[in-house]
Amino acid sequence: MSLTLHYHPLSSYCWKALVALYENDMPFTPHMVNLGDEAERAALLKLWPIGKFPVLQDDVRGATVPESSIIIEYLDLHFPGRTRFIPDGNRGPQTRLRDRFYDLYVHTPVQKIVGDRLVPAEKKHAHGVAMARAQLATSYGMIDKQMVTNEWAMGEAFTLADCAAAPALYYANKVQPFGDAHRNVSAYLGRLLARSSFARVVKQAEPYAHMFPEE
Repeated sequence: MSLTLHYHPLSSYCWKALVALYENDMPFTPHMVNLGDEAERAALLKLWPIGKFPVLQDDVRGATVPESSIIIEYLDLHFPGRTRFIPDGNRGPQTRLRDRFYDLYVHTPVQKIVGDRLVPAEKKHAHGVAMARAQLATSYGMIDKQMVTNEWAMGEAFTLADCAAAPALYYANKVQPFGDAHRNVSAYLGRLLARSSFARVVKQAEPYAHMFPEE
């Protein structure tokens, strides 16, 4: 098996890459990384000195591919399947834009809120958390309008943007529930959760769910 994914089953960005792998039933070896283990952390740093997962290794091509969006593009290029993640033509840049939107304006503020829960009281940043929550509210409003007519992020086809949206919205709803004002966002998350690739990711993460910091 030429592909190995270095990941953790609770990591939201790892979920993004896993969704793409499962969408096309791509054979790969999952290698779970415990960043708290010095040897495992050192091995990951050797692969990718930034020290973040996921990281994909392709032994056949001798390639090491970090960053979830780049991993998905790599899979689309070298291992195309029934689900194509980057549409041709003008929809390609728009798909990448939606991917960046979910990463930067949903995923990042969620991480700010969750990260603040992990630090001692004297190091908490109330203003930063308030700004993150405000960003989420703006993003929810934008997504709600997009989802009035869309089934998926780009319309009828499941793409890279949906791989990004799935973990971002799942965790966002935990830290700042969508509520009645954003029913289209809630319905979209429901469709994502019903999709077999994402349902599989969430199921595999259940044994680690207790590690998620509650408020």
